[in-house]
Amino acid sequence: MQRRLFGHTGLEVPALGFGAMQVGDPRLPEAAAARILNHALDLGLALVDTARSYGVSEERIGRHLAHRRDEFVLSTKLGYGVDGITDWTFDCVVAGVDTARERLRTDVLDVVHLHSCGLDLLEEGEVARALGYCAEAGKLRVAAYSGDGAAARYAIMSGQFGAVQASLNLCDQQGWRLLREAHACGLGTIAKRPLGGQPWRTATPPEDAVHAEYWHRYAALRPALGFDTDDWEALALRFVASAPGVDCVIVGGTDPGHLERNAAAVAAGPLPPARVESIRAAYKNVGAKWQGRV
Repeated sequence: MQRRLFGHTGLEVPALGFGAMQVGDPRLPEAAAARILNHALDLGLALVDTARSYGVSEERIGRHLAHRRDEFVLSTKLGYGVDGITDWTFDCVVAGVDTARERLRTDVLDVVHLHSCGLDLLEEGEVARALGYCAEAGKLRVAAYSGDGAAARYAIMSGQFGAVQASLNLCDQQGWRLLREAHACGLGTIAKRPLGGQPWRTATPPEDAVHAEYWHRYAALRPALGFDTDDWEALALRFVASAPGVDCVIVGGTDPGHLERNAAAVAAGPLPPARVESIRAAYKNVGAKWQGRV
């Protein structure tokens, strides 16, 4: 797997990382969680991204990967959900960092994101200061923000963060410019939701509101593309992984074979420039009304 510098943070990340949300589902057998986490590292997906809200994901990463801690960049997201402490406060962020270190069985977290808090909270500055405090205390290496739109743009320009995570996929390309701007400012960049819920797989929209939005967008976008493919997943991953300003794109899952196919797709390299331009043009033609809806 190709390795890339993570902005000016001093870290190096793979072009494809592993998103550990599904690993946090308690219905997934423990042995299956251990298998997929270790298989991700074996494939070179040496960035593992989780969050406080991802069920038992942090605990499982700590349980099954602590012995391989020096092999991967560890990323988590927080700011909420600490018993007895108000969400999105200085104390909640600090307590969240400490709890994550315990769950993940590590002294130092590599990248810690504020998990999609609003612009108003970023402007108040308390939660960003909390991450800075933890970084000065040696509890984390890179303070980061995960989110989209105006809040993400504020985080990039504020000078308070070393990395940003934002959505980018065929059906949501507002992150194209945002991640490029972040990269130009020296921030490390992670592209999330690269498959957009895989809208090509279902004949009807899913129940989840965000994925339903992507499904409807895909239905409108596909006729405008001017081409077809028998592997939308590979095309979507290659489109995002080679977008200007993207250091790492993350995908999840619990099927080792699926993970292998994703790794092979990214390893195949960028899409031809003409194909990228046709995707961008189709999105601009049919997607002007979509901006800011997801």
